[in-house]
Amino acid sequence: MPHIHEKVDFTVEVFIVYKDKVLLRMHDKFNTWLSIGGHIELDENPVEAAIREVREEVGLEIELIGPKLPTPDETDGVDYRHIVGPRYIGEHHVNNVHRHIILVYFAKAKNDIVSESIMEHERTETRWVTKEELKNMKLFPNVLSYAEEALEELGEK
Repeated sequence: MPHIHEKVDFTVEVFIVYKDKVLLRMHDKFNTWLSIGGHIELDENPVEAAIREVREEVGLEIELIGPKLPTPDETDGVDYRHIVGPRYIGEHHVNNVHRHIILVYFAKAKNDIVSESIMEHERTETRWVTKEELKNMKLFPNVLSYAEEALEELGEK
């Protein structure tokens, strides 16, 4: 998706775990291993964006994992809905004018069957990676840290 604003866009990243592996994909522009994710569109909240991006890029059904949400009756009837919050919030500069605010989520996959992205430019290599394999990959420090933490928390022991 193109940039929504000239100065800043909000994006999501999802570290998806199935059994004892985390899913990474080779990013088409950066030529490095990253999580699944992309821009939050104007008509969706971050949770909707995370679920949509995962479906579009790898065809998986996921469950976002976060803190326990209050039950609906705890909102006292106001027009308010709780959504799963991100595990982390980060930022990176795309260039000297534009930046991304990144909401990082952890998720569990219902299976490990990955399909090709619906977007041709995103049809790059994807890999389910173990914690041991992560150590031998050249990853950005934040990607390594998030992937290891997601596996520690959500992987099978």
